[in-house]
Amino acid sequence: DPYYRFNDVMYRWISLDNWTYSRTFKTPFDIRKWQKVNLVFEGVDTVAEILINNITLGRTDNMFNRYSFDITSAIKEVNFVEVRFLSAISYAAEQSRCHKAYNIPPECPPPVQKGECHANFIRKEQCSFSWDWGPSFPTQGIWKDVRIEAYNHYHLIYFSLVSFFVKTAQQWSLEIESIFDVVSSKPIAGLVSVNIPKLQTQQTFSVKLQPGEGSIVLHVNINKSSTVEAWWPNGHGKQTGYNVTTTFSMEAGYQIEKFSKAYFRTVELVQEPIPGSPGLSFYFRINGRPIFIKGSNWIPADSFQDKVTYDTLWLLLKSAADANMNALRVWGGGVYEQDEFYDICDELGIMIWQDFMFACALYPTDQNYLESVRAEVSHQVRRLKSHPSIILWSGNNENEAAIASNWFSIPYADREVYIKDYVMLYVKNIREVVLTEDKSRPFIASSPTNGLESVKEGWLSQNPYDTHYGDTHFYDYSNDCWNWTVYPKTRFASEYGFQSWPSFSTIEKVSSTEDWSYTSNFSLHRQHHENGNDQMLQQIGHHFKLPQSTDPIKKFKDIIYLTQVMQAQCIKTETEFYRFSQSEIIKGEGHTMGALYWQLNDIWQAPSWASLEYGGKWKLLHYFAQNFFAPLLPVAYEDKGVLYIYGVSDLHVDHKLTLRVAVHAWSSLEPVCTLAKDGVIVKAQSAVPIYKESINDLLERCRNCTRKSCVITFCLVGEDGLQSPMNYHFLSSLKDAVGLEKTQLSASVSQQDDIYVFVLQTTAIAPFVSLDVGSIKGRFSDNGFLMTKKKKVVLFFPWEPTSVEELQKSLTLTSLVDVV
Repeated sequence: DPYYRFNDVMYRWISLDNWTYSRTFKTPFDIRKWQKVNLVFEGVDTVAEILINNITLGRTDNMFNRYSFDITSAIKEVNFVEVRFLSAISYAAEQSRCHKAYNIPPECPPPVQKGECHANFIRKEQCSFSWDWGPSFPTQGIWKDVRIEAYNHYHLIYFSLVSFFVKTAQQWSLEIESIFDVVSSKPIAGLVSVNIPKLQTQQTFSVKLQPGEGSIVLHVNINKSSTVEAWWPNGHGKQTGYNVTTTFSMEAGYQIEKFSKAYFRTVELVQEPIPGSPGLSFYFRINGRPIFIKGSNWIPADSFQDKVTYDTLWLLLKSAADANMNALRVWGGGVYEQDEFYDICDELGIMIWQDFMFACALYPTDQNYLESVRAEVSHQVRRLKSHPSIILWSGNNENEAAIASNWFSIPYADREVYIKDYVMLYVKNIREVVLTEDKSRPFIASSPTNGLESVKEGWLSQNPYDTHYGDTHFYDYSNDCWNWTVYPKTRFASEYGFQSWPSFSTIEKVSSTEDWSYTSNFSLHRQHHENGNDQMLQQIGHHFKLPQSTDPIKKFKDIIYLTQVMQAQCIKTETEFYRFSQSEIIKGEGHTMGALYWQLNDIWQAPSWASLEYGGKWKLLHYFAQNFFAPLLPVAYEDKGVLYIYGVSDLHVDHKLTLRVAVHAWSSLEPVCTLAKDGVIVKAQSAVPIYKESINDLLERCRNCTRKSCVITFCLVGEDGLQSPMNYHFLSSLKDAVGLEKTQLSASVSQQDDIYVFVLQTTAIAPFVSLDVGSIKGRFSDNGFLMTKKKKVVLFFPWEPTSVEELQKSLTLTSLVDVV
């Protein structure tokens, strides 16, 4: 297993070598019958020479491109095909050496990442040269399908459908684009019929295909008397799609029939002045409705893309939807995901912010490079633009910020060269291609960016982190994460996060006994972020006692548990801050309309910012996300000794609810005092203050309480079973909590159909109760919770067959008081 222990370094020799893939095959058809025969590679990773029967067909140098070679004159009845790869590392180094005019930073990743240099000189998955959460495995090989296509007359290469709402006509229309290769020397005429039975829409067009490669664009108006159901993001409506049959009947005699799905939705990125605030808004309107974006950032699910199956993707994306997410950002240092990824997002209602694959670096702009990038962008946009889930194209990750904040210490006198390169690559090339290929969704040049303000400043703003414009990325590991005042009151938070360790059961698979300590060589080796392991302990130390067990494995497990509690609690605090800031402007800041934490998934078993471990297991953060992204949520924060509770809602109508507040002493399962506030109006799609009380008055009211001895819990309850998750507010650090007792936690397990029922019992209040069933695949309905009642029922949804016995045997129950 390349992920076992130190194998990422042991196997480095593989990527330093050149490898050749070859095979002999019989042609399964009579070659004489076909006018044109192509050898098509959907994906080659990355630099290769391609030969058939010892004739060089061409070369590849871009992992994200599709290559088609004409082999009409080279193919025989029996063929020998070869793909001769060149080491990506030596190619990138050579490209860098050849770029003599000026250097293009960064040369190499920081030593802690144990990576390879010059990733920016090769059009390949950037993080395969290492990243601060991933190993260096610069793969080489054929990473997507290879096929032979033979045709006469004409052949369909790309086919896409994009919907538009025509305001003047108050009608939906579909733009259908077909890109053909026509082999005959004269034009081919014919008919195209488009049929959408569910929408009583049928149209036939006369078309003429010119010789060579060309496209035809058809506009189909949807029958006005049909009701079109729009595609909505998760939590806002249904993801309706309509079956479309497109038939090409050309004079050349044979028909092409294309079955596809059409989705109807509009997307706008709204950047306009806000009363009482400098700057501009930055939010998405879907089908005319402003949507608060809730979600995370997606990285490649494996260092080896062929291991990423449909099931892998389904599990991760379903976990995102199950945690009330409605969006993911496909980050620019990985890969453009496979078709199935976007199909699943269409189905689950997960909106995609799609970066182009450029990240944390400056890039060359010589002619060959730019041509390769243009082909890549054109291919990817054509391939993906039919997906309603994609709501934004974004040029790169953090490269505007890299120049603006001078990450690479470029002397001021030399800046112009790099600014010119930046505009050349992302604006004059990528943006130009995107606007030609797809007019249906917005484009921004970078993230973070100041949006229209960046454009106004020549595409590079002085401070892309300005909270009054665009989106921001924010990381802070030294300040106390429970202090909401350290977070930027931004228009849109597209990256923020804290690290944690994955569960012991996940690490165990790739380590051996001597590795099981926080300070082992293995633990240091897996941490690719400078001082990451120390930063986690520092953040834990603000509020929790550090484990002191003399049993090394118990101590290691306790630390893992605490890193997960800390990460979950930190991101909860920050995300709730972004959610309650959506409807207010304070000192010119606010109207936050998006929270995408860094990051959703893991590429291997290691400490990282992810909420889903490698293999899909939910960390405590992911369970917390299910609550902090809930459609209805009360959120508390303290300011100058006053407790505020906001009602946050993504629901489309106002609700009249009851706010229930309970104050518990740590030492008792009976609340010290309770309060029910009736007739609380929580407004649709907004965050409004619904409760305010000074902490002193509250402690006075609940007489036996001090900040250290009590905790506040609260929830919203309405008619028809409408209910928010239970939320809580700590009045002091838990390391200072008075009255927390060692508790006896127990669980009984039973089975109901395909679900397992865990009945938990406690003898005292238990903070951060964690259920772990080791390597058994599945997830709980809730986890990491504050248990303030004697009994709680938690469900377990298995992802593979298991049994009551197996679950009982594997179960460990941990709460904060079990850490010694």
